[in-house]
Amino acid sequence: MESFLRHAPLMLDPQPLPALAVGGELGRQALVVAMLGSPFVSQVLLAAERALPLTTQCARIFAHWPGDRAADALAMRFNAALHALARSGKDAALSALYASGEGDFDGVIARAMRAHDGELARWLAHPTQTNETARSAATIAALKLLTARFGLPFEILELGASAGLNLNLAHYHYDLGGQSCGPATSPVQIAPLWHGAPPPACDPVILRARGVDLSPLDLRSAAVLERLQAFVWADKPDRREHLEQALAVAKAHPPQVDQGDAVPWLAQQLGGPPALGRCRVVVHSMFQQYLSAPKRAALDSVLEDAFARAIPQAPLARLALEWTPERSEVRLTLTLSAGSCVEQHHLATCHPYGDWIHWRG
Repeated sequence: MESFLRHAPLMLDPQPLPALAVGGELGRQALVVAMLGSPFVSQVLLAAERALPLTTQCARIFAHWPGDRAADALAMRFNAALHALARSGKDAALSALYASGEGDFDGVIARAMRAHDGELARWLAHPTQTNETARSAATIAALKLLTARFGLPFEILELGASAGLNLNLAHYHYDLGGQSCGPATSPVQIAPLWHGAPPPACDPVILRARGVDLSPLDLRSAAVLERLQAFVWADKPDRREHLEQALAVAKAHPPQVDQGDAVPWLAQQLGGPPALGRCRVVVHSMFQQYLSAPKRAALDSVLEDAFARAIPQAPLARLALEWTPERSEVRLTLTLSAGSCVEQHHLATCHPYGDWIHWRG
C-alpha cells in the first residue's frame, strides 16, 4: 500500500483514513477506495461489512469464497450489486441515500441487505466488467512510443475485452501531459493527471482492433448497459460521463469482440507467419488477476512462441496494465520483440481507473 500512496499524493485526503476499521474484504476495499478519492463508496463498503453477518446468502458466499477475494474483486462485485439495487428504485431508502450521498449508512444498507439478500448474492457470481475508457490513455502513450521506434501501424488484440469499449481507443481524444492525440471532436475526452515527460509526439495508426472475452457484453441490451452503469462508482460522475460518451461512440463504431477463451484465441490470432508491415500489440488491463496459475502459464507460452517468431518488419508487443503481485500499485509494462531479443520495460505506474499516470517511458 505504501508504494501506491507514494504515487498518488494528490488523490488522498489523509484525515478520514485512520478512522476506517479494516476487517474483512469489504473493509479492506473501503480503505483502498478512500485512498482513491471515493468517500461515499468507502462508507457504503464499511456499512456493508458491518451488516454482512445479518445476511444469509451473501455472508455464506464471503465466508466460503473459493479463491482470492481481492484478486477476484469480490468487494467491487458487491459494491456494484448495491449500486444496481439503488438505481433500480426497488429500495426507496437506499435510492435516497445514493441520491443525497449522506444519511444513515448503517441502518439503510443493513435493511437493504437483509431484504434483498438473494438478489445481491446473485451479483457475486459474475466478475467485474468495468470498461474504463480512461485506461486507454496509458495504451495510447505506449503506442506513441512504439510508433516513434518502428514507424509502423498497429493491430490491437485485447484479452478480456468485455464490451470492447477500449477497442475504440483510436476514436477518443487524449491530452497526455499537454500533448494532444486523437480526433479533437470526439465525445470521449481523456486527460489523466500526468507526471513525467510527455510521450513522443507522434500519432499511432491503428489498422485493426479485435478482442476476446469469455462473456462479451452485448451493448444492444438494456440490461447490459445498466450493468455497466452499476460498476461505475456512485460518487464518480466523470467516470459515468466517460462511459456514456464511449457508448455513444460504440453505436457508430461497434467493437469487435469474440466469445471465447483468451489462450486458444490468441494462439490462433498469432499463429502462422508474421504480418509484415505492422506491429501487433496484445493488450490487457485488470485481466491477469482472474487467470489461474495454469492459464497464466499457458498464456505466457503462447506469447513466448510468438515473440520468438517476431521480426523487424513485424514486431510483437504485449502491453499489460495490471496490479503488481503484492497489489501495491498498478503498472503499465511492455514486453517487446522485433527478432533479436525480448525486451521488458516498466513504462508507467497508473491509477487503477486511469485518473493519473506517472510516466517513465
